[in-house]
Amino acid sequence: MKIISIRQPWASLIVVGGQNVQTGAIELKDVENRSWGTTYRGPVLIHASLRPDAIRPDEIERRFGVRLACEQQLGGVIGMVDIVECVRPHPSPWYAPEHFAFILANPRPLPFIRWKGALSLRAAPAELLALVDEQIKQAT
Repeated sequence: MKIISIRQPWASLIVVGGQNVQTGAIELKDVENRSWGTTYRGPVLIHASLRPDAIRPDEIERRFGVRLACEQQLGGVIGMVDIVECVRPHPSPWYAPEHFAFILANPRPLPFIRWKGALSLRAAPAELLALVDEQIKQAT
């Protein structure tokens, strides 16, 4: 399994989404934008970086039509998602032009696990995977 660090609020929008201001439905960020592509397909842990993005909640609402739906935890794993494809360009409203879009599916929130982040899409350490397995077992 892999892990990727993403700044808030983007990490939470991937895992739990935001509330559509017109319909009230929950909408998920369905792509992760990167300047580099990947051939990896499969599950990836979503790590919320220690430092959030500078974007304000009202800017998210104006640009994407969603309100943040949860607390923005920092500095740890908040969930898991599957990377199912990597393309350029992509029709998602979350797509940033001239980037690669990691197409995401099956988001699963996890209980927060404090963990140090790092750059790139990388292999999740065995110690972290053991903590994730323990959290999943406790939740079921």
